[in-house]
Amino acid sequence: MVYLGVDLHRKVSQVVALDTDGNVILSRRFGNERAAFQRVFGELEPEPIEVAFEATYGWSWFADLLADAGIPAHMAHPLATKAIGSGRVKNDAVDAKTLAHLLRTNLLPEAWIAPVEVREARRLVRMRVSLVRMRSRLKAQVHAICADLGMPIPVSDLFGREGRELLGGLALRPISAGRLAASLRLIDQIGVEILAADRELARLFRGDDRIRRLRPIPGIGFLSAATIVAEIGDHTRFGSPEQLTSWAGLTPTERSSADHTRRGHISKQGSRWLRWAMVEAATLHAPRDPALRRFFSPIEERRGTKIARVALARRLLTLVFYALRDPDGCRAYPPLRRPSRSTTARSPFGMAS
Repeated sequence: MVYLGVDLHRKVSQVVALDTDGNVILSRRFGNERAAFQRVFGELEPEPIEVAFEATYGWSWFADLLADAGIPAHMAHPLATKAIGSGRVKNDAVDAKTLAHLLRTNLLPEAWIAPVEVREARRLVRMRVSLVRMRSRLKAQVHAICADLGMPIPVSDLFGREGRELLGGLALRPISAGRLAASLRLIDQIGVEILAADRELARLFRGDDRIRRLRPIPGIGFLSAATIVAEIGDHTRFGSPEQLTSWAGLTPTERSSADHTRRGHISKQGSRWLRWAMVEAATLHAPRDPALRRFFSPIEERRGTKIARVALARRLLTLVFYALRDPDGCRAYPPLRRPSRSTTARSPFGMAS
């Protein structure tokens, strides 16, 4: 068996190969070309190979390369690989050798390598969220122009028909007028892209039974359910709700020694997109549910609104765990029966939060 450690970078990578006794049999640095990695794999044949690499920016192509070559891949969790960051000497060769050594000794802290389908779904929902945030920033610029003029806004939607007429009648200096026109053009263009992403999400997740089981949970509509499903991927890798909430970074940090235990703020280590979706649901819609309100209100009185929202987000993610685990959904909020053919053509965004 050959254990290959790869210190993967954007343009170049360092590769170190160890045999079963821990002896270095290959150490090389080269550009990130598929042919270069394939030549290294060919040099190490016919011995079986296992590869360890650290989760870093742009790792997907390398995982796909290993999958195509039929080589077992192990992705190291960067926060848990203490042996790399604490060394007295740290360079690419040492990092790659350390990864290979941890893999050889079965001490490598591994992260989940999401399959291509999950990565594509994540890319779609994250792109849509990013587009909405970009549009919100542009709308804030338009509101700032109105505020500089001291102009009251008598309409509920400044970017609707009446709002656009109001903006079109403003007397602005040339630079402000140009910035306003540019912001409105970009808002319209981004809106078109958001609608296209919505249609693609509807095609991707229509008929997914997990969406049907998640939507009865208060605060979770189609878009938030799609985000949850895409970010979690294979829910069976979590054995308990505590593991899922910890992976989302919604559990408090803890420092314990003997009889002394000190808990801090939430770790925020994990999927920030899933954490954002749950906090959004806990902020906007979930407190309206009577049962969740009874959970939320005492915490709000004791600890404040922000901490209560995070606690509610953790409770919602616990409900999500049971909804995904059980084929019949969460017992507290059971899913509706399967829709008839006459209702399947309706847009899934009608009840989105």
